[in-house]
Amino acid sequence: MKTINIDLGDRSYPIYVGEQLISHPTILNDHIHTDHVVIVTNTTVAPLYLDTVTKALGDDKSILPIILPDGEQYKNTETLNTIYEALLKNKCDREVMLIALGGGVIGDITGFAAASFMRGVKFIQMPTTLLSQVDSSVGGKTGINHALGKNMIGAFYQPQCVIADVDVLKTLPKRELSAGLAEVIKYGLIRDAAFFAWLEKAMPALINKDSSALIEAVIRSCENKADVVAQDEFESSKGIRATLNLGHTFGHAIEHAMGYGNWLHGEAVAAGMVMAAFLSKELGWLKPDEFDRTKQLIAAANLPINPPDMSIEQFIDLMQLDKKSQGGHIHLILQKAIG
Repeated sequence: MKTINIDLGDRSYPIYVGEQLISHPTILNDHIHTDHVVIVTNTTVAPLYLDTVTKALGDDKSILPIILPDGEQYKNTETLNTIYEALLKNKCDREVMLIALGGGVIGDITGFAAASFMRGVKFIQMPTTLLSQVDSSVGGKTGINHALGKNMIGAFYQPQCVIADVDVLKTLPKRELSAGLAEVIKYGLIRDAAFFAWLEKAMPALINKDSSALIEAVIRSCENKADVVAQDEFESSKGIRATLNLGHTFGHAIEHAMGYGNWLHGEAVAAGMVMAAFLSKELGWLKPDEFDRTKQLIAAANLPINPPDMSIEQFIDLMQLDKKSQGGHIHLILQKAIG
């Protein structure tokens, strides 16, 4: 097991990466100092891992499972209210511990519930998708979608720890695995050229869910994100954390236009990263061979390299709704080189 620490002063926390972690009682219980635990999960993950986590917690705790429908389309106020109602009906107080057992949607909505319920309760991230292990569970971004845009309602709120067990990726559908690889590739593009070169060689092993390759990919991704978050926790307008949004402004527009859930987040980001790389090349910033390498690696991960059929006007209208826009101006993250 590898432990990566995110240094945020009194909000610091560890990320645990390895195998057989969700069944490990010591890791989980070291961060729980209450008798009342709520596990928020979904209809896909619950049959696979809810019993395992429940057993790891032990018999000395009151455990309440909240099982939500699965999908980006459920990352909304209605689902959030479902969590609030369950917490209130079961007389949960400020000592309750929430556990987010699932992918990015579960992590985001559970984190926001933790941030807002009784003005803040503790929570743990147990991400079960590659995308959530390398990106959404790390760094404290929580929230829900709005009809007018993705992640428009939320808060920065850090977990007690992140437990990234690569064993759970064995049950992950191939499409979801590829979606997660988009965020892995992103780290190579924005800040780690050596990691990008490693990914070019390791992609077949990653696609085949080789455990050692997955562990390496998750560790290096989390190390990169931990370094960024430690420098710029709240994503200041000119801070380094904004670089983590490479491809996301285009990607969020694609998700919105296509309807949440039709394009996976990672698929939309992948197409968005190719669009950003193309624009960088056309501006003379990114060398043509590096654009080609970018496109080839994304394609090798079985990800889309072309956007859906959307007009320029549609892209602009939706990108102006992006959280990073300021004064009506669209802010894009572009590249000058790989890494």
